[in-house]
Amino acid sequence: SLTRRRRNEILSIHDVSTYSVCLVNMSRELMYPVIEFLQTLIHLLKGNIGTGLLGLPLAVRNAGLVLGPLSLFAMGIIAVHCMNLLVICSHHLSVKLNKPFLDYGDAVQYGMENVSWLRRHSIWGRRIVNVFLIITQLGFCCVYFVFLSDNIKQVVEASNGTTMNCHSNQTAVTVPSFDSRLYMLCFLPAVILLVFTRNLKYLAPLSLVANLAMCTSLVLIYFFCFTNIPNRISLPKVGHAKDYPLFFGTAIFAFEGIGVVLPLENKMQKPQSFNMVLYLGMGIVTFLYISLGTIGYITFGEAIGGSITLNLPNCWMYQIVKLLYCFGIYITFALQFYVPAEILIPPVVSRVSERWKLPVDLLIRAALVVFTCVLAILIPQLDLVISLVGSISSSFLALIFPPLLQILTYHNEGLSPWVIVKNTLISVIGFIGFITAMFLFFSLAPLSIDYTFIDIVSLLTVVVIGRCGTII
Repeated sequence: SLTRRRRNEILSIHDVSTYSVCLVNMSRELMYPVIEFLQTLIHLLKGNIGTGLLGLPLAVRNAGLVLGPLSLFAMGIIAVHCMNLLVICSHHLSVKLNKPFLDYGDAVQYGMENVSWLRRHSIWGRRIVNVFLIITQLGFCCVYFVFLSDNIKQVVEASNGTTMNCHSNQTAVTVPSFDSRLYMLCFLPAVILLVFTRNLKYLAPLSLVANLAMCTSLVLIYFFCFTNIPNRISLPKVGHAKDYPLFFGTAIFAFEGIGVVLPLENKMQKPQSFNMVLYLGMGIVTFLYISLGTIGYITFGEAIGGSITLNLPNCWMYQIVKLLYCFGIYITFALQFYVPAEILIPPVVSRVSERWKLPVDLLIRAALVVFTCVLAILIPQLDLVISLVGSISSSFLALIFPPLLQILTYHNEGLSPWVIVKNTLISVIGFIGFITAMFLFFSLAPLSIDYTFIDIVSLLTVVVIGRCGTII
């Protein structure tokens, strides 16, 4: 049989879908052979905690003060269950096929081969998973553009009146600056240069600093919320039914860490203890989601923004919190971008001559970044972008595919009717959430899209002639 080292060598980058898995690949490049229990736990936490966490207070507002936390708890249980299903199916298929390791795409492909009428089309299982991985990661990048522009714009506009008093928010009238979409265009050259870093090990030091910056910011956000809880709380316990799909999209966006599971489990020195890591890590994640979502909504009430950072007072300490989180998100952009780049670029580069490989590689990277920036410009509302990404791709990867995969994997092995009903119900819930969230998104999105193609070209022209330099 193949050794553990050989198993690590054949890990497929195509299954990587979150920031923590990019760190796993950096560790592998730096010749770290295995990940111990604590390291695996840390990577699992990193893979599930990001911008989605900051949007959960708004999600709780959409669902209600009581229904929101209860729904997050239920969604956490379902998400962990689906992650466990993916691990079980991967193990079963790898043993059955005598393969050392299966990634997400492999598992779906070989699972479909168990069903006779799907066997001829099983390769589409892998392709569909890769498509949703690409959509998810590029969707994250769109969210990052909106997050960066909104927070930096707020810092710039309040900079002249920012005080040292964080208790009463004694900030002078903000000075209006440019539209947030112009800020996105200003970040575009810097982001393109960042993704030109083809080897992630060169970003390892910056990633460490970014992690520390984001952790520090998160602690200070919790501190502000806990020290500013209002004496009287009169918030609706159950939100409007029409807003619940937005809650679903934001919540499932936050819980989208299922792509982390198989690579981390495979690299553990004792894979049999991974279940403990999974339950402990996702328990911590669920607690953070429920606590920040609830306490953030209680603190800021109906005025809560798409990201809780937008509600922080304009004193210097919390302005620095926004800047620190923005720095962390900026570095994370390259790590999230790594996955679609590794899926899309190699097939194209392999078809050109050696002298054109590097230019074509860089050109595709730049084009993908421009594409994500244009999408963010078209829909510059952070809550809508998060809900869109969550409802489209995260719902399929985290809720719909894993239960169906178990049905396919054990198709000829006497799967109990109760399990089939349970798995079908989970997938149906995920699909209903996807449909309703998409319907609500397309009913709201036109209200936020007021830039025509000519407007976008005009914005690009502004950047070309150097207006961007005046903003920075």
